[in-house]
Amino acid sequence: MSDVAPDPAATPVQSVRLVNVPNALTVLRLAVVPVFAVLLLTDGGLDESQRYWATLFFGLAIITDRYDGMIARRTGQVTEFGKLADPIADKALTGAALIGLSVLELLPWWVTVAILVREVGVTLLRFWVIRHGVIAASRGGKAKTVVQALAIALYLLPLTGLLATARWWVMAAALVLTLVTGLDYVVRALSLRRTSARAMQAAVARRTAAGTGETGERTDTAA
Repeated sequence: MSDVAPDPAATPVQSVRLVNVPNALTVLRLAVVPVFAVLLLTDGGLDESQRYWATLFFGLAIITDRYDGMIARRTGQVTEFGKLADPIADKALTGAALIGLSVLELLPWWVTVAILVREVGVTLLRFWVIRHGVIAASRGGKAKTVVQALAIALYLLPLTGLLATARWWVMAAALVLTLVTGLDYVVRALSLRRTSARAMQAAVARRTAAGTGETGERTDTAA
């Protein structure tokens, strides 16, 4: 089965209303980010009740991430705004959580930097190839999303003892999946740029233009 999915997002129907349920969920996720950050950082992260609230808001935002894109595709409500805002909202939420945890010295900065470089890089690649097609999420990518969200949630909670130790291993697994799937995405993005229908048409056009030029040169020489 091909890794390249049909591309409804690349050329969305412009008659779709901008104000719709998927976009509302995306905007809600963006709006949650500053609230989540304030809850996490209150009293230097020492207020356990605020940490629980931060975890709840993070979980709700993750749920909206699961459903906004799915609803948009299934109901034909894909918009240019959604294409742009959805990945921004995802990275804003993940970034706020990871940076906040590192500021509180709960998570090493190198872990935060490694994950965010991958996430931002993949987002930029997605925009780079979107006119050629949409790269379907791999099993590894789906697993990465779940494990990464679980790891962040465990770090958000004020855990101690065995659970506090176990969350490091969950984060380690999330980090490995994040980096491996990031490399896989780069390979598939480069392949799509070379093999998509748009790329093939451009290649044919270049060959045709080159052939026309050579014919013209031979004609001029014969004259």
